[in-house]
Amino acid sequence: MDPLDSLVLHATDNGVSWITLNRPEAMNAVTWDQRERIIALLGEASADPAVRAVVITATGRGFCAGADLRGAPTARTDADGERVTGDVARTIRQGAQRLVTAVLDCEKPVIAAVNGTAAGLGAHLALACDLVLAAESARFIEVFVRRGLVPDGGGAYLLPRLVGPQRAKELMFFGDALAAADAERMGLVNRVVADTELAATAKEWAERLAAGPTRVLALTKYLVNASLDADRTTALAAEAWAQEINMSTRDANEGVASFVERRTPKYRGL
Repeated sequence: MDPLDSLVLHATDNGVSWITLNRPEAMNAVTWDQRERIIALLGEASADPAVRAVVITATGRGFCAGADLRGAPTARTDADGERVTGDVARTIRQGAQRLVTAVLDCEKPVIAAVNGTAAGLGAHLALACDLVLAAESARFIEVFVRRGLVPDGGGAYLLPRLVGPQRAKELMFFGDALAAADAERMGLVNRVVADTELAATAKEWAERLAAGPTRVLALTKYLVNASLDADRTTALAAEAWAQEINMSTRDANEGVASFVERRTPKYRGL
């Protein structure tokens, strides 16, 4: 058994791909190998017609404490012992940004089931998901300022779009822990549930999504995400073409037929 398989647990059940971070002793800080595994699993979920929804969660008290920098490539230096310019930017692009982008670009709806502290990159991993469920004990922390670091993992892109620039700056400037209930009030979280109900609620939501018209959800996700960076003309053109593409799917035909026949539709994700 590959040791990595025990650090990122994976199972597919009833059309749902469950991705579970499993380093509870490290509050699930993500190693480089784990990051690559998660990215690969999200890519596989996009390509596999048997997968119709994804849940990202974790074991223990932490959802994800951010990136685990131990074992990361060391900074290169030139002949004079100076750090090579561009190495840090390249590391961020190939690391934290790829992980968050893999969630945003996954063609299946992705739910974050945040079981505990989500800090730094861990918070951005959760907030990049399409829906966010949080246990009552969960906390979200923009920890970068505490370490004298600029936010990465797409945080300065995600947060203003979720809560507006003023709230985003407050969270990033102070780095205070945000309780799950406060995150819900701000609009960062869809729903807060009791710790004991998190897994069951995530399963219920994911299986509802998995029973839905999968290509519709993929196109809807694309339209919503793209609209945040598009002008009206571009957004409306994308909407029209998404409808054109969707009308060629079996699920669209089933949806129309079930309406005409006054019965519950049976979507196959095709």
